[in-house]
Order: sequence, then structure tokens, then C-alpha cells
Amino acid sequence: MISKFPHALGALALMTTTVTLATSTLAQEASSNRVAANTDWSVFVEEDPSECWAVSAPKETVNSRDGQVVSVRRGEILLFVFYRPVADVNGQVTFTGGYPFASGSTAKLDIGGTKYDLFTEGEWAWPATPEDDARIVAAMKRGSEAIILAESGRGTVTSDTFSLLGFTAGVEEAANRCSS
Repeated sequence: MISKFPHALGALALMTTTVTLATSTLAQEASSNRVAANTDWSVFVEEDPSECWAVSAPKETVNSRDGQVVSVRRGEILLFVFYRPVADVNGQVTFTGGYPFASGSTAKLDIGGTKYDLFTEGEWAWPATPEDDARIVAAMKRGSEAIILAESGRGTVTSDTFSLLGFTAGVEEAANRCSS
């Protein structure tokens, strides 16, 4: 499915270079490249090449199978907005669910009742186009929470609820730091 979405190829390349650092750094209490914290969103910066991102972990996670809530082990669950000037990435929305998504599935992002499809590959999901990214970022700036529904390769349905408190400040900080 990735080949149908050139935007996704750029996202995947960006993620492979930053995800390990971002997720391990976020998990630490103190980080050398965390430059800001805005309520529920943190901002990170890398210098070479220059890339910046706002990121948040969910406030609530519900996992279910066959309509029953189940306990499952998942990796880190994070919602990002990336900026990387050298790759022309300007506000790339990206989600990692902490598990491999069901093959060929889409994750559903709901912001204030408006739903967006996120295409999946491995443990990652993102919108199909930069225009979709811009619409989602605008909706997130207006919203109070974002809910992402997805399905794992094992058939577990997940619902992750992210607070959008501090999103606007976080994403603007990330964009400003990578604008020069």
C-alpha cells in the first residue's frame, strides 16, 4: 500500500531516522533534546539534519477483542507532528500504536466528530497527503481530544485518546524551531 502514497514514503523514511530517538527520549524523565513541554505535548529538536517534532502519549487506552476489554502488552503509543526542512516535511502527522497494525488496515482518527483515515505500515500510521496533514493539524488546534481507533495484526481493537491541551503551543514551537 505504501507505493500508492508517496507522502507515506517520506514519512516512513523520516520515522526510521527519528523514531528510536524520539520514543526512547520521551520515555526518559529528562532529555537533552526536549526543548519545551506544553501541558500534554512535548517538543523535541535534532540538529543534524534539522528536525523538530511535537509529541504526546495517550491519556486513555482501551484494548478489546470480540467486544470484550482485554489486557495486552503494547510498545510506546505516541502521536507526533514532524517538521524536517531538508525533506520538505512541514507538519507530518504520525501515529505509532505500539504494535504491528493489521495488514491493509487503516487507523481512524476522530477529532471532534470529524474522522480521518490514517494509512498503516508495520507499527506506523499517517495521512495520505500533506493536505490531509494540514487539515488534521488545523482540527487538532481547534479540538480538545483526538481518538485513534485501530486494529492489530492479532485482531485486537485499540482506542487511544490523546489530550490536545498544549497541542497548538507545541506544534507552533516545533514549526518555529525548524523554520530557519
